[in-house]
Amino acid sequence: MRLLRLRVEHLRRFRAPVEIRDLEPGINLFAGPNESGKSTLVRAIRAAFFERFKSNAAEDLQPWGDTSAAPSVELEFEWQGAHWKLSKRFLKQKRCDLEIGARRFNGDEAEEKLAELLGYQFPGKGPSKAQHWGVPGLLWIEQGEGQVLRESVAHAGAYLKSALGESLGDLASSAGDALIARVEAERARLLTASAGRPTGEYAEVLRQHEDAGARLTALDRDIAAYRQQVDRLAELRRLRAEDEGRPWEAYRRQAADAQAKLAEVRGWRQARAREAQDLEHCVASLQHGRDQQAAYARQHQELEQRARDRDATGLQVSELLADRPRIDAQVEQAQAAYRMAEARLATARGQAKRAVLAADLRRLTAEQARLAADLEQARTLQARVQALRTRLQGIRPDETVLKQLRSLDRGLAELDAVRQSAATRLAYDLLPQQHIQAGDESLTGRGERLLLEPVALDVPGIGRLHIRPGGEDLADLARRRQETRARFDTLLAGLGAADLRQAEDQAEQARALKQEIELHESRLDGLAPQGVDAVSNRLALVEQERRTRSESLAALPQDPAGADAGTGAGTGTDQSGTAQAITEAAPEPLAEAQAERELAAARERLQAAERQAAQHAQALGLAEQAGRTAVAEWQRLRDAIQAPERQRQEQELTARLAALQARETAVRQSLDALDARIAEARPEILEQDVQRFTRTAAQMEQAAKERREETIRVQSGLEALGAHGLEEQRADLAREAEFIARRRDELQRRAEALDLLLEMLRTGRQALTRRIQAPLQRHLNHYLHLLFPQAQLDVDEDLLPERLVRTGADGAVHEAVDALSFGAREQMGLISRLAYADLLREAGRPTLIILDDALVHSDHARLDGMKRILFDAAQRHQVLLFTCHPDRWRDLGARVVEMGMLGAA
Repeated sequence: MRLLRLRVEHLRRFRAPVEIRDLEPGINLFAGPNESGKSTLVRAIRAAFFERFKSNAAEDLQPWGDTSAAPSVELEFEWQGAHWKLSKRFLKQKRCDLEIGARRFNGDEAEEKLAELLGYQFPGKGPSKAQHWGVPGLLWIEQGEGQVLRESVAHAGAYLKSALGESLGDLASSAGDALIARVEAERARLLTASAGRPTGEYAEVLRQHEDAGARLTALDRDIAAYRQQVDRLAELRRLRAEDEGRPWEAYRRQAADAQAKLAEVRGWRQARAREAQDLEHCVASLQHGRDQQAAYARQHQELEQRARDRDATGLQVSELLADRPRIDAQVEQAQAAYRMAEARLATARGQAKRAVLAADLRRLTAEQARLAADLEQARTLQARVQALRTRLQGIRPDETVLKQLRSLDRGLAELDAVRQSAATRLAYDLLPQQHIQAGDESLTGRGERLLLEPVALDVPGIGRLHIRPGGEDLADLARRRQETRARFDTLLAGLGAADLRQAEDQAEQARALKQEIELHESRLDGLAPQGVDAVSNRLALVEQERRTRSESLAALPQDPAGADAGTGAGTGTDQSGTAQAITEAAPEPLAEAQAERELAAARERLQAAERQAAQHAQALGLAEQAGRTAVAEWQRLRDAIQAPERQRQEQELTARLAALQARETAVRQSLDALDARIAEARPEILEQDVQRFTRTAAQMEQAAKERREETIRVQSGLEALGAHGLEEQRADLAREAEFIARRRDELQRRAEALDLLLEMLRTGRQALTRRIQAPLQRHLNHYLHLLFPQAQLDVDEDLLPERLVRTGADGAVHEAVDALSFGAREQMGLISRLAYADLLREAGRPTLIILDDALVHSDHARLDGMKRILFDAAQRHQVLLFTCHPDRWRDLGARVVEMGMLGAA
C-alpha cells in the first residue's frame, strides 16, 4: 500500500486547505517545531480510517472556537495496482466516499470496505478506541507510545495469526489441545486461569476453614474476656465500698477555705494598686520639677558660654583685619604672572595652528584626488549595473514555475505513453481505388492509425462504423492530459515563453545576468559602500574643507619671526602650494606645550591666591557676623535670667520639690508593707490549691459514678455470657473445623496435581507454537541483527516480544523486554512492528507505517542503528516519519516536508 496524496481542510490548526502530493514509496519525513501541525496530520489520517463519518466523536477535529466548521480529509493511495480515493467530512454535511478505480462506494459500505482492507473494526457507537484499530493501531505509533506494544498486539492478534497461515485456534482443535482444554476446565473449578488463586469449591472450603478458625479464636477470646470480667466485678465492688464515705466532700471544703483566703489577698492587691497609682503621679510631678530646675541651671551655664563666645569672636575679627594687606599683594603678583603666561601661549598657538592648517591642506589635496578617481569608476560601474538590470526586467524567470513545468512535461509524456499503450490500433489494407472516410480524413491503401478518441468510419456502399477506443480509462486519460496540458500552457504563457526549452533558456540567461550584476555590485560596494552619492558628497565636502583651510591659513597674521621667510616663498595661484612653502620656511615654533604648562602653573598660583583672598574675606565676614550674633544672644539671655518673675518661679519650684519628695517617701513605705503581706499569703499557691482540691473532688465523684455504672454493665454482661454455654460451643466448633481441614487438604492436592499436568501439556504445545512462529522470528532477527549482531528477540504464543537474548562476556544474557530501559523498549517496539509489517506483506496484506516523534529517547549510537533498520524497512514499506528534530534524521536520505511551508500554504 502506498499513500499518494493527503488533503485536509477545517481541521484543527489547518483552517485553510492543506494538500501534500507525490509522497515517496519509501520514507517521507515531516519536520517542524512543536505545535506546527505534525500530530494534526496523524490525527487526520486516523480519523479518515477509524472514525465513522456519522459519529459526533470527532469534535476535537474542529478548529478552536469554530463550531460551524466541517473537518474534511481526502486520501489517495495505491493497492494491488488499483487507485483508491477516500473522502470524508465530519460533523457538518457528513459524508464518506470511496473510489476504487471505476467502482464507487458511499457511507457505511465505504467504511466497511476500508476496515476489511486494512484489518480493523468500527465501534458500534461512540468514538473509535484502541481495541478497534487492529493492524493500523499496531503499525501507526502515536507520540510517546513507541514502547507500548502489548495492547496493540492483542488488538491485532487475530490478523497476525491469520497471516502466519495457521492460527493457534487450529492447534486447539487437535487431540492434544482438547486434553489441555479439559485439564484447564478441571483446573478452573479449583484455581483461577491467570493468577492461579483458589476458586469454586476450593475457595469455599478455604473460606469455611478460615471462618471456623476465626470463630474458634473469637470463642477463645470471649471465654478469656468472661474470666477477666469476673475479676473486674470483684475489684469494682471493693472500690464502691470505699465510695460510701463520700471522700470528695473533704476536698471541696479545703477548696472553699483556700478561695476565702484568696479573696482577702485580692483586697490587699486592690489597695496596693491605688497606692502604686498615687506613687506614680508623685514621681511624675517630682521628675517634672527636677527637669525644670535643671533647665534653669543650664540657662546659667549657657550665659557663661555666651560671654566666652563674644570675647573670642572679637579677637578673631582683629586678627583677620591685620592680615588683609598681605593677601591683596599676593593676588596682584599672581595676576601679573598669569597675563605674561597667557600672552606667550597665544603666540605659541598661532604658530601651531599654521602648522596644523598646512598639514590638513596636504592631506585634503591627496584625499580629493583619490575620491575623484573613485567617483569616476563608481559612476561607470553604476551605469553598467543599471543597463544589466534593464535587460533583466525583460526576462521573467521563476524557478518554482519552471519546476512545475518540468513536472507537468514529464506527466504529459507519461500520459502520452499510457494513451499510446491503451489506444485502439486500426490497421487497414484497402483495394485499389477504394477508401474509407475516418472523420475528416480519407484512408486509402495500406496503413495503421491509433484511435485515441471515438471515430466514425464511413464505408462506401456498406454504411458507418462507430469505434470508441479504450473505454472509460482512455477517456479519463484524455481528460487528465487535457487538464495537464492546460496547466502547462498557462504556466508557459505566464513566463512569456513558447516552449519549455525557451523558458529554461530565459532562466539560464537571467541567472547569468544576476551573476554579472552581483559581480559589478560587489565591486561597486568596495568603491562606494554607502552609494555613489555618498562618494560625490564626500568629494564636495573635502573640496569645501580644503578651501576653508586655505582661507584660514591666509587669514592668519604673519609671524614676526618668520615674516621674511614667508615673503620669500613667492606668489602663486595655488594656495596650498603657498601654505606649504610658508610652513616649510618658518623657523622652529614656540613650545606650545611648555607655554600651556607655564600658563597652567600661573593659573593655579592665581587661583590659589584668589581662593586664599576669598577665604580670608569669607572668614572675616563670618567672624564679624558671629561677633554681632554672640553679643545679641548674651544680652538677651542675661535679661531673661535677671527678671523678677524668673527669680520668684525658681523659689516656688524649690519649695514644691521638697513637699513632693516627702510624699514619695511616705507612699513607698505603705507599698512595702502591702507587698510584704501579699508575699506572705502566697496567692499563686492559693489559686493552685483551689484548682487542685476542686479537680480532685470532681474526679473522685466522677470515678465513683463510672464505677457504679461499670458494675451494672459488667454484671449484666456476665449474666449474658454465662447463659450462652461458651465451653460447649467451642467443643462443637472444633470438631467442625477438623472436618473442613481434611476437605481442604484433599482439594489442595487435586489442584496442585492439575496445575502440574497443565504446565506439562502447555510446555509441549509451546514447542509446536515456536515452529509456527518461525516466520515472525525470522523477520525479527533480520532487523535485530542490524542493531545487535548475534542477538535474538523471543516472542510468546501471543506473538508478543518477551525476552531479548544477547551475548556478553559471561555468555548469553537473557533480559525481559519489560525490564529494559525506556529507550531500549522503544527500539524493540519499533523493530517488532517492522517485523509484523513484513509478515503482513508476505501474506498479501497492505501496510503503512506512521511514526510520530519516535525514538526520541535513543542515544546517537542506537539511533544510527535504528536509521539503518528504518531505511531497510523502507525498501518494502511506505513510512511516514513525523519529527521536531530534523537534524537527527538528515542522513536518512528521505524527502523532507517542512510543516512551516504547509501552514504558509
